[in-house]
Amino acid sequence: MRLTDHDLKQIEREYLASLSPEQLLHLSEKMLDDLRDARERLNQTPQNSSRPSGSYAPWEQSSFAEEQKQIEDVDASEEQKEEADKGSKDARQSDDDQSELRPGSNRKPGKQPGAKGVGRQVEMRVTGEEIHAPSTCAACGKRFEEEAPFQATTGLYVLDVERGEGGLEVTHVKHIYGERCCSCGHVTQTRPGRCEDEAGWTVGLTEWHLVGPTLASLLICLSLRMRLSRPRIREFLQDWLGIRLSVGCINQCITEGGRATAPLEDEFIAEIQQSELLYADETGWKESGRTVWLWVLRTASVTFYLIGRRSWDVIADIMEQFAGWLMSDGYGQYRKYGQRIRCLAHIVRKARGLEESLHPEAAEFGQKVLEYLALFIKGIHEARGDPTMDLPARFSQELAQLQALCAQHRDHQHDKTRKLARELLNDWDAIWHVLAYPDLPITNNVAERSLRHWVIARKISYGTRTQQGSRAYTLLASVIDTCRQRGVSPWPYIAAVIAERRQGNPAPPLPQSVV
Repeated sequence: MRLTDHDLKQIEREYLASLSPEQLLHLSEKMLDDLRDARERLNQTPQNSSRPSGSYAPWEQSSFAEEQKQIEDVDASEEQKEEADKGSKDARQSDDDQSELRPGSNRKPGKQPGAKGVGRQVEMRVTGEEIHAPSTCAACGKRFEEEAPFQATTGLYVLDVERGEGGLEVTHVKHIYGERCCSCGHVTQTRPGRCEDEAGWTVGLTEWHLVGPTLASLLICLSLRMRLSRPRIREFLQDWLGIRLSVGCINQCITEGGRATAPLEDEFIAEIQQSELLYADETGWKESGRTVWLWVLRTASVTFYLIGRRSWDVIADIMEQFAGWLMSDGYGQYRKYGQRIRCLAHIVRKARGLEESLHPEAAEFGQKVLEYLALFIKGIHEARGDPTMDLPARFSQELAQLQALCAQHRDHQHDKTRKLARELLNDWDAIWHVLAYPDLPITNNVAERSLRHWVIARKISYGTRTQQGSRAYTLLASVIDTCRQRGVSPWPYIAAVIAERRQGNPAPPLPQSVV
């Protein structure tokens, strides 16, 4: 840069007016060169620089995906032309076959002709056998004797893991189902358990599954907690445990875990609505290439996630029965809730940014706001040790001065100065509720820390692909973080939920806190 920050701070309208035409032209050339350099840096993208593709913000991913699709479509059309010139077999497909092609692709869905097929590949010794014989007659209710004849009719093998003294132990159990005949003449039969169909879910929830509950819980741990992709999970299982599962099977188990925990949603919402303090925040998310938002609602006992639009409607039903304090940032949708407190850390950061501004009036405004905030925050900490302190009365004069300062700058020509002044005025009551109730928190760090892990996961995985996948993801994330919050390992609990729900039973309630 030709001009330093120190130089720019001295350049004002009066200074420019005092320059001769030659001096003004010379200065303008320097500023033009700096502006061009700054714009070039600002316009750098992963497509025109060495920036990684993950540096795109979530709301920029849609346009990036569209550009990539256009490039792929062009490449596909070029390939089709080459195949047509060579008289390839694919170019001579019938009209009926062409109608089944995927949009933007020259391949039919599913296994391609000549591709190597992959079936169930389990070549492990059987470590146990479990017979599921009827215990009572389904008709008359008579209890069968242990020695009663049992006729096997079907069975399945289940892979699972157990925690032993030496670590994880892989089990391969043969489960046998069959029938017994009662003296009343009725034949009672056993079958693997199955959960009835539920709205919004296409994945099954049944005991007729190769993967056992604990192994399914391990897959969920590797995916959501360790942030591994499906192929990397497959590689880990095969290399370390000798278990061979397809990517599709792994994905099905994770989604099945989400469906198993779905009934807990009502329990999460009930605890949120009964809490006295709720932290809320949201961040960008990707769902099949479109921009949505990941919301977090956190109380002292639960953490609940949702994926949807960046609209109050996403949490409106929950907040309708909530009567406590809501801690949030300055997003305008939160103003629809009356009993709200604002995160002061956001305001401090914005004021500090203005203080470092090259615009003299903006820097002065930011400095004054920071001085008032430092004074009020110091008073809040003092009041927490002295309940008799009346902060609104103590700072009445300073509050009036700050409000007048914001009113003076609400229409300022500097964009960030104007926005901060209006934000302070629009959220005035929410910001300074904490002076009357100093025991309330002054930052929203609790919610922001809750989102941090999932933001990193989003950068790695680029989000989810379907609404069902999004719901499974948020439900499992809610269970994981809530269990961690209560000092309980989530994995045995998730395994227990999957086991019960596969049998068609209700999900066990959330574990109680042990911290």
